[in-house]
Amino acid sequence: MESLLRQLVRGKALLLIIVLGLGGSFPMGCNITLISSPAPYIQRFINSSWTHRYGEAPVENTVTFIWSAVTSVFALGALFGSISVRSVTNKLGRKRAMICNNAINVVALCIMIASKPANSFEMILLARFLFGLTSGLGFSIHVLYLGDCSPKKIRGTVTLSTAIFLSSGKLTGQVMGISEILGREDWWNILLSVPAFFSIIQMVTLPFFPEAPRYLLIEKGNTEECKKALQCLWGPGDYKLEIEEMLVEKDAMKGERSKTLLELLRDQHVRWQLLTVFFINVAIQFCGISAFSVFAFSIFEEAGIPVDKIRYVTMGIGTCEVLTNITCGMLIDRVGRKVLIWGGFGCMAIFLALITLTLEIKDYAVWIPYSTIALIFLFTIFYGGGPAGVVSSIYHEIFIQSYRSAAFIFIGILMWGGFAVLGFMFPFLLAALKSFSFLFFSSVCVAISLYIYFILPETKGKTPLEISEDFRNIRLCGSSADNKCLETRL
Repeated sequence: MESLLRQLVRGKALLLIIVLGLGGSFPMGCNITLISSPAPYIQRFINSSWTHRYGEAPVENTVTFIWSAVTSVFALGALFGSISVRSVTNKLGRKRAMICNNAINVVALCIMIASKPANSFEMILLARFLFGLTSGLGFSIHVLYLGDCSPKKIRGTVTLSTAIFLSSGKLTGQVMGISEILGREDWWNILLSVPAFFSIIQMVTLPFFPEAPRYLLIEKGNTEECKKALQCLWGPGDYKLEIEEMLVEKDAMKGERSKTLLELLRDQHVRWQLLTVFFINVAIQFCGISAFSVFAFSIFEEAGIPVDKIRYVTMGIGTCEVLTNITCGMLIDRVGRKVLIWGGFGCMAIFLALITLTLEIKDYAVWIPYSTIALIFLFTIFYGGGPAGVVSSIYHEIFIQSYRSAAFIFIGILMWGGFAVLGFMFPFLLAALKSFSFLFFSSVCVAISLYIYFILPETKGKTPLEISEDFRNIRLCGSSADNKCLETRL
């Protein structure tokens, strides 16, 4: 750990990680959680705005529809932002793309703050869409930028900082939403603008940092600028080994341009990478972490926690996720990605099964609801220290440079499309299965844990070309006499 910190502070790398986080995954996490606290205030504003404009109160369904649009338009904007990452980063590079993304955030900030004095719910919709656009685009650029700046020995730790800032953003959104800070009716428009203030910090400071070294060498062919960027970020040195590795990758993709999404999906060479990304995304969406945001209030109330204190317990869960993300950062380049992710999902499956049991027998003893709370905390710990912390590193590492931008479009579509599908399916799933829905989530965790254990190659300490070769060596084989077997040469 000491050598890692020494390496980070030799140059501007640690500062860049912080600056990128403040305008990358942090605003995305903040936007996801802070919308719940001012919900009744915004609904009353929509009602009064409609009444003032049309001279009569809207019907109840109208307010509900507009409020639903306010919450869901963020995901729609994020989907558009994710889809645009390839064209934006190829044209502008990582650094300028992030600065332009922040500029859009500032525009959204002005629109959101002005919506209340302008008495316009349409401005809230527009601002939320733009916040979603910048969150989807900013998160993808954040992962690409960090991955393109990191030496392979500490690439996992560096890219994992995206998960730390994401969970920190979620926690900040919860904290800012309490009534003692900004969770008041007079300040809801300022509360919804909080993430953009952090983007301003990034927009002002990012010009003092270099462009991503891998982008400079592999895509722009500028070896000298790449070397200067490495020296600026990681301190003095010739970085001969790192530059040689990049040149090998550049030679391997000689004559190849950056792939489009359609070309990526058609390419047989990356079919296992695409399947891995797809299965991991589905597993994260349906692992149960979102269900606790639905069940948390009633579960904690059942345990006898006062209603006005439940939000603080919820913030405790958010704090757990942040701390376990940080712990994962200390382990990822020692233990490896594979162990953390399959082990995390496996333990989550066990805790989900136990949560199902405790919810079913909660009336048999006074202590059982408290054990449910403890299991939720344990579930969050293994989620934050496993899947939530590791996936950003895996997403960046398993694709070579020419495929990476298109891959992040695919990841963004899965992430935000899955978010929309999940929001639609959850009410029906929970109504049909009730507490047994956690058994469904547990089954999903078991399935992805087995997939990762038997199929995913370890990516620790390997170049993207070596990782791609490992994926190509995956073979499913069998005969009529034998069951199918898996051969993976690592």
